[in-house]
Amino acid sequence: MPRLAANLSMMYTELPFLDRFEAAARDGFKGVEYLFPYAFPANELAARLKGNGLQQVLFNAPPGGTDAHSIDAAWAANLRGTASLPGHEAQFRAGVALALAYADALDCPRIHLMAGLLPAGAPSTVRSQHQDTYVANLAWASDEIGRSGRDALIEPINTRDMPGFFLNRQDQAHAIVQQVGRSNLKVQMDLYHCQVVEGDVAMKIRQYLPGGSLGHFQIAGVPQRQEPDIGELNNDYLLEVIDEVSTACGWRGWVGCEYRPRLGGSPGGTSAGLGWFAKWR
Repeated sequence: MPRLAANLSMMYTELPFLDRFEAAARDGFKGVEYLFPYAFPANELAARLKGNGLQQVLFNAPPGGTDAHSIDAAWAANLRGTASLPGHEAQFRAGVALALAYADALDCPRIHLMAGLLPAGAPSTVRSQHQDTYVANLAWASDEIGRSGRDALIEPINTRDMPGFFLNRQDQAHAIVQQVGRSNLKVQMDLYHCQVVEGDVAMKIRQYLPGGSLGHFQIAGVPQRQEPDIGELNNDYLLEVIDEVSTACGWRGWVGCEYRPRLGGSPGGTSAGLGWFAKWR
């Protein structure tokens, strides 16, 4: 049975962030993920996890910046990661160090390393420079993250939600993992992003999951990124595929629920949309 984690950056937004842990646990989630933890002291987040019997399963390394203020400023300035950005290597390494400190405090086994954006209209020579930087940074970061037994993740993101993002396709991501050659570098497969960009989602699960290079899944309805039972993508079927394939190959990861509830922002809005979750609880 797939283990589902609530994404607290998108779900329960009617509540202050620190109160979302309790709400997720009350609704039956055993794990949580979110974009960034850096606005809060690690010990406060750890207390919320422990107090609600939750496991931290994933968060992102900083999109830029090196402390809470500069990280917020980087996100507001549309920085979406520095892993592929030439000239940002020192900032990337500082971000990984900060992420590792939080991962230790939260006992989190996975850190997503955001690739970053290509300049608009970038020629192939610029993309090649980003590729070289990306591979070198990922090799270094995977080694650092692996020292504590954790996985480093990379995620293809669709070009509609995040124009210019360096990494967009599953085959591109898996080729990079192979090129870097670190066993703890894995792909974070968001089924929503995959459907928007390329489709054929079930076959890609069957193709990549048995090989050990998939480290995490995420789900949402397509095209509006609402509950997984809304829209054109049959996430219930895809969860069954993940269940079948993971049972056969021994995969024991998590599926993050990274969606914006249709009634999100209204009191009880997230909980009201969890009818789809009953089967997988």
